[in-house]
Amino acid sequence: MAFPCFMTLYYHQILVLVNCIGCVVDWYQLMEVSMNELQPHESGNRRPVEHPTTFDIKIDRNAYKVHERVMTGAELRGLPTPNIGPDRDLFEVVPGGSDLKIELDDKVEMRNGLRFFTAPAQINPGQN
Repeated sequence: MAFPCFMTLYYHQILVLVNCIGCVVDWYQLMEVSMNELQPHESGNRRPVEHPTTFDIKIDRNAYKVHERVMTGAELRGLPTPNIGPDRDLFEVVPGGSDLKIELDDKVEMRNGLRFFTAPAQINPGQN
């Protein structure tokens, strides 16, 4: 029967790939990952998920459109004019949680509605 032979070959190729990476993943986890990247279509077939090509974000209440899916803290600091200087820290707003400080080399995955704010890098209480 050709089907078991195909499945054995396919499964063997996956195991070789997984073993090269250095981790062990069950076949159903691989299927789950591959199915998550597909979405149903009215034709009944599944198609790849389309990700937006432009993301609307805000830094200090100013709107920006970015085209990269992932940006570093340094790239985000370069969006405003003038750029965000070293005297200010950049934070990602986390609704209902603690805001995240974004370092220069931190990578941030873009999504629509993402908000950032800046604050003085060093605060000296009691001084004018």
